[in-house]
Amino acid sequence: MSAPADGPGSHEAARAGLAAALGIVAEYHDVSGRLHHLGDETRERLLAALGFPSPDDATAQRHLDALHAATAARALAPTCVTVRQAPGTPLTVGFRGTPDTDVGYALWWRGEGDAAETLVAEGNAHTDGAGATSVVTPDLAPDLGYHTLRLAVRDADGARESTQRLIVVPPRCAAPEDVLRGERVVGLTANLYTVRSARNWGVGDLGDLRTLTHVAHEVGAAFVGVNPLHALRNADGDVSPYSPISRVFRNVLYLDVEAVPELAESSEARALLASPALQDAIAALRAGARVDYAGVMRCKLPVLEALHRAFRARPAGDVRRAAYDAWIAMHGEALQRFALFTALDEHFRPQGYGWWPEWPQEVRDPRGDGIAGFRAVHAERIDFHLWCQFELDRQLAAVAAEGRALGLPIGLYEDLAIGASGAGSDVWSEPDLFLRDVSVGAPPDPLGPEGQNWGLPPVDPRRLRARGYDFWIALVRNALRHAGALRIDHVLGLFRQFWIPQGMSGAEGAYVRFPAHDLLGILALESVRAGALVVGEDLGTVPPEVPPALARWGVLSSKVLVFEREGDGAFRPPRAYPRMALATANTHDLAPLAGFWGGRDIVRRREVGLLRDDAEVQAAEADRTRDRAALLRLLVDEALLPPEVLTADAAAVDEARVRAAVHALLRRTPSWLVGLSLDDLVGEAEPVNVPGVGPEQFPAWQRRLSMPIEQLFTDPAVRRALGVERTWTAAP
Repeated sequence: MSAPADGPGSHEAARAGLAAALGIVAEYHDVSGRLHHLGDETRERLLAALGFPSPDDATAQRHLDALHAATAARALAPTCVTVRQAPGTPLTVGFRGTPDTDVGYALWWRGEGDAAETLVAEGNAHTDGAGATSVVTPDLAPDLGYHTLRLAVRDADGARESTQRLIVVPPRCAAPEDVLRGERVVGLTANLYTVRSARNWGVGDLGDLRTLTHVAHEVGAAFVGVNPLHALRNADGDVSPYSPISRVFRNVLYLDVEAVPELAESSEARALLASPALQDAIAALRAGARVDYAGVMRCKLPVLEALHRAFRARPAGDVRRAAYDAWIAMHGEALQRFALFTALDEHFRPQGYGWWPEWPQEVRDPRGDGIAGFRAVHAERIDFHLWCQFELDRQLAAVAAEGRALGLPIGLYEDLAIGASGAGSDVWSEPDLFLRDVSVGAPPDPLGPEGQNWGLPPVDPRRLRARGYDFWIALVRNALRHAGALRIDHVLGLFRQFWIPQGMSGAEGAYVRFPAHDLLGILALESVRAGALVVGEDLGTVPPEVPPALARWGVLSSKVLVFEREGDGAFRPPRAYPRMALATANTHDLAPLAGFWGGRDIVRRREVGLLRDDAEVQAAEADRTRDRAALLRLLVDEALLPPEVLTADAAAVDEARVRAAVHALLRRTPSWLVGLSLDDLVGEAEPVNVPGVGPEQFPAWQRRLSMPIEQLFTDPAVRRALGVERTWTAAP
């Protein structure tokens, strides 16, 4: 293992060299293979967003020289992620000094969890012409984890010190063959908010997730996968699970109010629950075709507030109170800032402030002059939001524990979004980490011909590394806290992200490199510690270096039936799917199987303007006719449908039969994981999202299941579409 210093900078012409040094990619190929070059205006706008405005070459050269000087001034890089190939591997530390000179050094070590540091090496060395030398410490073979090095050097330039966060990681994420004991498995996937039940309040909650865990056990499934449970504002259209206010903390919407322990102690909460007004409101929410996020919160908040008052009345020595105090301490300042932000947002939004950059100046920054005063005045409200997060964590932990007790090999399979809303807590809480005037998106492709602007401010990769990747560690660790598997949405973002300057189109964006080795190494470390699998959503424009890198790190690929095609448009047979993959029929951005088969998605795309005229509609319908025929051909070749369907009108073939056959097809793949969505089991035709359009065109993330959860697995059509086998044999 080695912990190197930073490498030398680029020697290209000034502005191009500066862009390259900051990771801005000069050209890329889109999904159709067309080459795109970095535009001058895009480059200048991205340089400015990164803090290096360069209107001319002279300015760019000064920035570049300053970057090189800052690198040379540090004996150690601020952070190093190094792979331990085997236990007992000695550590080698590389450091930088004045070129071609004698250097005296002393190196101290503090391992993860150590209270004090230890001197592990000292001596003298002579640097080479590039200013680099090395210290070998054969008696130090660090364990996996997060450690600290402190190096003091004295050379011709004087004495100085550098500190490095050294992160020692395994070569791969947790292995499916170990987690699954050699057996391929199937699981159920659900958009939790869509779940309809006789007991929820108009939105699927953690009580419903518990029920789904039991259903999974009964049908022999290994996991229940859910949409991101990240915190949302739950109002004013801010309801996308992929544009949360925080990716670190969770959405209070999912609390099962009637499972909160304080309900037994709070006569106030029980009276609220029993009131005809609340019961009528809940009944109306249960009956709705769409999730009314704001309406659900209007019902839940008064009861939760009463339950919180009962919690605050607990004595100091109470066991639950002690657990709360320990949980708050464990999550530290990040949790405090989230609760503070939520209280601030509640306070200012009714006054007409749309988002935090419009708040009074003294509270726009978590370190602002007005923060201490607000904390003091609103301490109880801030504590309420802390308690809600504590109870969310407790309920999710209980579901996960029940899944383990039932014997589910994976249990919960959670989802981590690629970014957070610029109007949210994460961005407000970390003003030095997130960039302004630029957002993350995707280049033009068939799903978004004009490109996609997701409106998510990116993290500054240089700042992320300088901080020891603390934010990324928190994201991954919290996501894996109760999960046996984690899906990384748009995993390509760990390699490079498509940034679009404010006011420019998706077609004018550019890619910016991210430290993939470091991010994937940390992901592997947290995966191994949690004993959890990792799946990367690797769809779209995929650079050639990404698939082998994901494979090396043990990240499962995402294989989606509708995209798995041969060059002639034929669907790939199940044997062609890779072992290291999650195989599914579709994703949250695509039509469910019934909608795909019936062409409902084409109708929707015309309604929202993604298909601009009748000619484009006719072309899409012609493509779909060919798709149906190709899919039927594969299903017949696999003996999953009878040959006579090939002579019938494909559109008239019973889509319930097609759904059942597709699920059987997916279960024949050698892939470690197969996910069957509740939408497809029920036969939903409407999507939950139409990418590339706003809420005024399509009410995304609101459609509910047409069938209640209590009926799901007694319904003959659902059971036919399910067809889950309890035990599978490992593929040869």
